[in-house]
Amino acid sequence: MDQMTTRKPTSESSAAKITRQSQMLSAQLQSLRTHMYPPEAMKSLRTFTSRDVATMLGIAESTLRQMSLDGEGAMPERLENGRRSYTLAQVNEIRRYLAVKRPMEALDFLPRRRPGEKLQVIAVANFKGGSAKTTTTVHLAHYLALTGLRVLAIDLDPQASLSAMFGYQPEFDVSDNETIYAAIRYDDDNRRPLRDVIRNTYFDGIDLIPGNLELMEYEHETPQAIASGGGRGDGIFFRRLGAVINSVEEDYDVVVIDAPPQLGYLTLGALCAATSLLITVHPAMIDVASMNQFLAMMSDVMHVIEERGGVLEHDFIRYVITRHNPNDVPQVNVVALLRSLFGEDVLAPAVVDTTAIASAGLEKKSLYEMARGSVGRDTLTRALDSVDAVNLEIFNHLKSVWGRS
Repeated sequence: MDQMTTRKPTSESSAAKITRQSQMLSAQLQSLRTHMYPPEAMKSLRTFTSRDVATMLGIAESTLRQMSLDGEGAMPERLENGRRSYTLAQVNEIRRYLAVKRPMEALDFLPRRRPGEKLQVIAVANFKGGSAKTTTTVHLAHYLALTGLRVLAIDLDPQASLSAMFGYQPEFDVSDNETIYAAIRYDDDNRRPLRDVIRNTYFDGIDLIPGNLELMEYEHETPQAIASGGGRGDGIFFRRLGAVINSVEEDYDVVVIDAPPQLGYLTLGALCAATSLLITVHPAMIDVASMNQFLAMMSDVMHVIEERGGVLEHDFIRYVITRHNPNDVPQVNVVALLRSLFGEDVLAPAVVDTTAIASAGLEKKSLYEMARGSVGRDTLTRALDSVDAVNLEIFNHLKSVWGRS
């Protein structure tokens, strides 16, 4: 009779091994972050040259220089080579100054929403990995803040990639009851006002509600709440997120939500809270097939929500082509297919596939944070041009909703 081979037992269980490896990786990530951002181990934003600022504000560099000489607006730091260096906070101070000094151009300098213009809530969604959902979210948030808007970024994904991009390591920097879950949880005793969990960031004009694994609690508790008949009106599960966002409506121009990569209760809340949707798609056939399943599921649950009294009316829904290689014929064909089917619902510009975005991601930065010289000049310029074009079209959609030309 053949001798049977038996597996040698190990002294460490699988659960113990995974726990140990998770702790080891977390400690190493914390060490790397401390090394990258000493001494406080927090991110900071680069400064901007006079040329950068003049371009951002749409004024001549000589005008900016004269303002500095006349003591008007913010006073920049003078570097050893005599050049001026501005922080983003100083750029925004100059925006406010120019908006007052030139009232006819106020909206160009400071395009914040005016009385009567509704808060814009943009949900970025897809459940296919690799569609650049978080990258799209962080670049949009940074772009809008650089134009002078007040942005609230909400990390609704338990994996918390958006939080990491803002310098937070979820298991170290985000404690219990410090995510959006704290404001939408069902137990009254532990629920917190939304303002209590909003954090200022190093990026002037952007506040953040970070995420971590506790967001999964909402996915677990919602079925129980539904079964017990809990939640009426704004308390029903698909209205809870929108209701708490409304509590800080006066503080922001735009809310950007990084939705989870699955169609759970958190994502449904984001869809209902949103005034517009961005659906990211990598133009490969397998990704498009996955997106098709996502759309079919989303259609089904939207109908269910509407039957429960939910209102799903979005100012615009747009597909964002990401990681696009215009020299790849199959990708070009997929993009052509999407444009033929969905027309103007596909954003005209696409985000190109470039090493600049990958390099920025390794440093947990957006392209807007990258210093010149950190990657090849032409590579960075090409990447920025494509990301700028996408974000500008989204910004123009926002302005159109606000009734601006």
